[in-house]
Amino acid sequence: MVLEGLGQSLRNVLKKITGASHIDEALVKEISRDIQRALLQADVNVKLVLELTKSVENRALTEKPPAGTSPKEHVVKIIYDELIKILGTPRPLPIAKQTIMMVGLYGQGKTTTTGKLGRYFHKKGLQVGVIAADVHRPAAYDQLKQVAEKVNIQFYGEPGEKDAAKIVKDGMEHFASTDVVIIDTSGRHALEDDLIAELKRVADVAKPTERILVLDASVGQQAGPQAKAFHDAVGVTSVIITKMDGTAKGGGALSAVAQTQAAIVFIGTGEHLVDLEPFDPTRFISRLLGMGDLQTLLEAAKDNINEEEAQEAVRKMMSGRFTLTEMYEQMEMLTSMGPLKKLVSMLPGMNTMGDKVDMEQSQEKLKKFKYIMDSMTEEEMDDPKLIKSTRITRIAKGAGVEAKDVRELLKQYNMSKKAVKGFMGNRKFRKQLMKQFQSGELGMQ
Repeated sequence: MVLEGLGQSLRNVLKKITGASHIDEALVKEISRDIQRALLQADVNVKLVLELTKSVENRALTEKPPAGTSPKEHVVKIIYDELIKILGTPRPLPIAKQTIMMVGLYGQGKTTTTGKLGRYFHKKGLQVGVIAADVHRPAAYDQLKQVAEKVNIQFYGEPGEKDAAKIVKDGMEHFASTDVVIIDTSGRHALEDDLIAELKRVADVAKPTERILVLDASVGQQAGPQAKAFHDAVGVTSVIITKMDGTAKGGGALSAVAQTQAAIVFIGTGEHLVDLEPFDPTRFISRLLGMGDLQTLLEAAKDNINEEEAQEAVRKMMSGRFTLTEMYEQMEMLTSMGPLKKLVSMLPGMNTMGDKVDMEQSQEKLKKFKYIMDSMTEEEMDDPKLIKSTRITRIAKGAGVEAKDVRELLKQYNMSKKAVKGFMGNRKFRKQLMKQFQSGELGMQ
């Protein structure tokens, strides 16, 4: 999970509040110190931390809870509100025709992020083309070409050409009828005069709608000065922060950039090309505090699950059919949405599951179950009751597992079947599902 250490510390603060017998000044001072410690460890600017905790203390001790809200709930809401404030105002990129210029220093993840962003717009139904305008890094052309092929977007480049502005001019003509054009520009180890001059020439040719600065989260509070320097040079309109899954300094980068008034539009949450999330402070803090983020979960489902397959799965459930075949299909849909730990973090109250359950072990178990089912016959998949001792031995041997693993799968299947039967036996739930199914919603539209 992104900023897992900070999230765990903040969730412990909330537990302290909910577990207290009452809210008094001593408790407020104590949770204020806990929040300070958590934010400073996440590299958030000291001045910001002190401002936030002072505001939390003042509001918690002076504000009366709204009608129908307990003092504990009110303090939790205050913490939630104040954390959102330090992350700035969301500004989503429009799903529309536009030209995007990517800028940033070496090693920030700019080329990979160009591919991720291209995939994002492609999944939204737009035609996307990327231009390889990094003429200094030897592998940049090949890397962007490979990334573009992986995500099924168009690519333009001129290997050997050293004039970035010329490549962009030709590329813009090549993509004249394309909805979204993304330009991957050169970087440096520092923002030098020749880089600024080159970026300005590229901008003059492309006339980009967006100038997006790509920043590695590990730079921490230095993200602020970097964003300002690039903004002064080329007029940065928005920021993408990469590698948010692997550093304790991500809190510093998020809060530092927000202070520059450059909107953070996406965060990179992993190495894979699907690991790019639109950044919304409200959703981000909700997930961090263990309150879940169902909207992002639904969007992940929409982007990664075939709608016809999802509707067919619901149709089978409503008919009372749930065999190993259906269970296999559901597991396929689940794993297509990404790592299990990331999905769990989006469910309300489930962030703490990582304390009790080894998510990597659960992910491996899903893979093992799929291997086992791949070793079954169609007849066995459709009628699991047929699977007795001799068949269990044969299936285990074919899957390269032990007989107990096959029995564990069958036990899991029977539990899932009971759960589905319970859902379908709930008239209210069934009626709601039927209504959504007939209207074509199913949370997938």
